[in-house]
Amino acid sequence: MLKVLAACGNGMGSSQIIKMRIEQVLREMNLQFKVDHASVGQAKGSAKMYDLVLVPQQLTKEFSNVPDSCKVVGLINLLSAKEIKEKVTAALDL
Repeated sequence: MLKVLAACGNGMGSSQIIKMRIEQVLREMNLQFKVDHASVGQAKGSAKMYDLVLVPQQLTKEFSNVPDSCKVVGLINLLSAKEIKEKVTAALDL
């Protein structure tokens, strides 16, 4: 099962919205997954427990210390299903 974390600098409300979009995309990709959401501050401490962390592009540098087993994906348009699918596919080598 793919473990995904959606994080946003604006707080829990916006990361919840991003989480729902990510879930929609992963369902369409027929993947088994669990998506959680958090603020960037919380996500930095827990990122190592996830396979994939999706954050706004400008916040990827906040995750420079995560292990290689965790892929950090920066998104330009947080609500773009197309961008999420493309970047998740690339990050997971699907």
